[in-house]
Amino acid sequence: MLHEVFYWIFNMSITASITGLLVVLLRLIKAIPRRVIKILWVIPFFRMIVPVGINSRYSVMTLMSKISTKTIKVYEFSDEVTYSMMNSVQAAETYFPITYKVNIFEKVFAVSSIIWGTVLLIIVLFFILVYVKSLVDLQNIKHLSDNIYISDKIKSPAVYGVFRPKIVLSEVCLNDNSKLIVEHEKVHIRHMDNLWRIFSIFIVAIHWFNPLCWMFLRMFITDLEMSCDEFVISKLGESNKKEYALTLFDNSVNNAVVHSNFGGSNIKARINNILTYKRITIFSFCSFMVLILFLFYVTLTNS
Repeated sequence: MLHEVFYWIFNMSITASITGLLVVLLRLIKAIPRRVIKILWVIPFFRMIVPVGINSRYSVMTLMSKISTKTIKVYEFSDEVTYSMMNSVQAAETYFPITYKVNIFEKVFAVSSIIWGTVLLIIVLFFILVYVKSLVDLQNIKHLSDNIYISDKIKSPAVYGVFRPKIVLSEVCLNDNSKLIVEHEKVHIRHMDNLWRIFSIFIVAIHWFNPLCWMFLRMFITDLEMSCDEFVISKLGESNKKEYALTLFDNSVNNAVVHSNFGGSNIKARINNILTYKRITIFSFCSFMVLILFLFYVTLTNS
């Protein structure tokens, strides 16, 4: 059974890599705000955990099928709607249960699945310990107001927790610019970024054997921070860009792994994004929404 799960995961990882690289290319287009790119990261992460997709002649996978990617039909709802699973490795004849074309494939995936499951368990336990330790370290934090606290154990402000999040400031950032930091962290809370950060970490842990997935995770976390920066500048006004960038530079220390950290995740790129930020027009907003819907359709469907 474990080897079947790993076979599905392995195929999903290939599909996620293809769609993720598409998002990476779109990141190079400076005109696309990080708020839009952040949404597009749903595509590869969705591909990492959902094996089934609706077939479409307009899918990106239809183009890729001419090279290597194939599908196995799992359910036919009608002549027009068919559900399938990717079979990029092309080592299996059927999926339920998996029957391999050659017996050696079964042995290879049987051994590989044990290694995969063992490493996955180690990685998950490691991140759980890191998360618990970070919460234990904040037991003696001092309350300032509302959900804002101060701690002498952290070097950069961050949001801790998911369902009852706390904004924890370091002692050095209690100055006139603290309002910018607090506003940044409030955006993280409103968007539940800690939840998405933890969720994405565990998804990538499932695909630990794929270096591209770790690259996608790093870029996704950076885009979460950039998106948050854009929301803050949009609310406070572009006149605050330089002050906000300087505040970010003064707190450029990454001390959190599973928490939204104000001073982490590629400071140079974030400052450049802040200084070049321009407010989105209504036309641009509508265009980006059309782009998102189009990309969702062509990348989340199968060949």
